[in-house]
Amino acid sequence: MATRLPAQTVGLKTSSYWLDTATPSGDYRHTTLPQRVDVAIVGAGFTGLSAALHAAKLGKSVAVLEANTVNWGASGRNGGMATTGLAIGFGKAIKRYGEERAISYFQEYNHAIDLIESLVTENDLKVDYTRSGKMTLAWKPEHYEGFKGSAEKLKRLVGQPVQLVPKSEIRSEIGSDVYHGAIVDPLGAGLHVGKFGHELARLAVEAGASIHEKARVVDVKRIGRGYVHDVVTSRGTIRADRVIVGTSGYTGRPFGWMQRRVVPVGSYIIVTEQLPQAVVDELLPNRRMASDSKNFLYYFRITPDNRLLFGGRARFAMSSPDSDLKSGEILKKAMGEVFPRLKGTRIDYTWGGLVDISMDQMVHAGEHDGLFYSMNYSGHGVQMATWMGKVMADVVGGNTAANIWNDLPNPAVPGHFGPPWFLPLAGAWYGLLDKIR
Repeated sequence: MATRLPAQTVGLKTSSYWLDTATPSGDYRHTTLPQRVDVAIVGAGFTGLSAALHAAKLGKSVAVLEANTVNWGASGRNGGMATTGLAIGFGKAIKRYGEERAISYFQEYNHAIDLIESLVTENDLKVDYTRSGKMTLAWKPEHYEGFKGSAEKLKRLVGQPVQLVPKSEIRSEIGSDVYHGAIVDPLGAGLHVGKFGHELARLAVEAGASIHEKARVVDVKRIGRGYVHDVVTSRGTIRADRVIVGTSGYTGRPFGWMQRRVVPVGSYIIVTEQLPQAVVDELLPNRRMASDSKNFLYYFRITPDNRLLFGGRARFAMSSPDSDLKSGEILKKAMGEVFPRLKGTRIDYTWGGLVDISMDQMVHAGEHDGLFYSMNYSGHGVQMATWMGKVMADVVGGNTAANIWNDLPNPAVPGHFGPPWFLPLAGAWYGLLDKIR
């Protein structure tokens, strides 16, 4: 007897909306693997593709090695937001690193969005890019009070043009009454990340790089004590003078040192059916990229074709078909609580992916045992992966000063040697924090 799907899953797509609505730039599953290159890049997400483009523009021979297909990982599974600001908050960064370094770290995120914008404008990329601003919403009244201090520091120290929106005026920004105010940064942006990833791949190939899909890296063998490695893939072996690893939340063997420094947290998204214009105008009249101030945060935006994308860390679990569906149900309920008029709205897409978080929630990039790497974007990967790909291309090209994160301590997660067994414990802890803070 055939198993019947629950009514709400009939017609539901469990693939990324972004990848489903983007045209691939090419089929790279059978491209010829070169015997030797200046730079081999592991991962064809934004880090790897941006590194490939910029290294090729520096005159390097480049090969990108991807276990799946272009944009398959976090780069094609996120919310499509390129937002300003550090994951830990500016005030916390000042306490931890001092004003000068905190300002420099914060400004890197601005530079990252500027890079995306320059790539879009200089190459006339059709990726639905818009700089409509980032809005962070206060889940509790005391969170909004904290926004006031952050806004003052950002204006005074960085010159960031942030704006406070009190609860009494919240309807000017969002068709919901559950939040207690907001802070808006007009420099935040949004884009169609499926299209952007494939455009990055196209630009990289046009610049001279080669891309190799279904080429899982199974081993790296260091030649001597320098940077040269033999990179063994499921499609053959390639010798590279430099290797850049850009696998983020999908980092695993043979990159064990890096894997132990990444907490791969599932982040889940649902996308509604197309909504009437009047509804869209009520929900997010200024089309901000929005998130709230919880640890189990919600984030949402309007897609280019007038759907609501609603995401969050619904469960601290790895992404899987079963987990994605369960998380989608949690998010559908949450969406109805934030936006009551969307209760009963059809959901067309639900999917999950892995966010790469470090112990300190900071970007980490550098070199270890002759391998170069950049990861730990902590939910800010759209802009930071793109930016850090360029940075690491500059580094392997000889400009080591380009990487301002190089001297940050990069501690391993205690007891993390394989699958992240600790995620349920972390989820319970953050859930408790949301209740008491």
